[in-house]
Order: sequence, then structure tokens, then C-alpha cells
Amino acid sequence: MSLNELHLGEKATIVNLSSLNRYIKRRLLDLGILEGEEVLLKNRMPFHGPFMIEHNGQILGIRYREALQIEIKTS
Repeated sequence: MSLNELHLGEKATIVNLSSLNRYIKRRLLDLGILEGEEVLLKNRMPFHGPFMIEHNGQILGIRYREALQIEIKTS
């Protein structure tokens, strides 16, 4: 399952980030988004716009094409 399949208000654990571009992966790692961490989908913009996820009190936007590559499992 990928991040783009998550519903609003649903929590999930990140399982795999390996298919991301190395620069995007590095940026997420710098922000604390690691494999095994839990995220909450706060909002998603229409027409394949960005996803707003919350992790440890911080909210960040992730592009749709990156959300397709982030593997998760729902809690």
C-alpha cells in the first residue's frame, strides 16, 4: 500500500522509502520521516496535488508522485 491510498485522518506506519529519489529520501530523513515511523494524513489537495502529513507535531507537504513511492501499512 502506498501513501496516496491513505484516507483523511488515518494513521499509517512507513514501511519502505527505498524507491524514492535519493535527494527526496535524504530530505525526509532530515525531517525525521524514517521507516517505522507513524504519520497521520491531515489533508490532500485535489487533482493530484500535495499531501499534508503530520509527524511528531510537524506538518509537511509531500508531492503526489513521491506519495506513490512511499510504502506504508495502516495501523
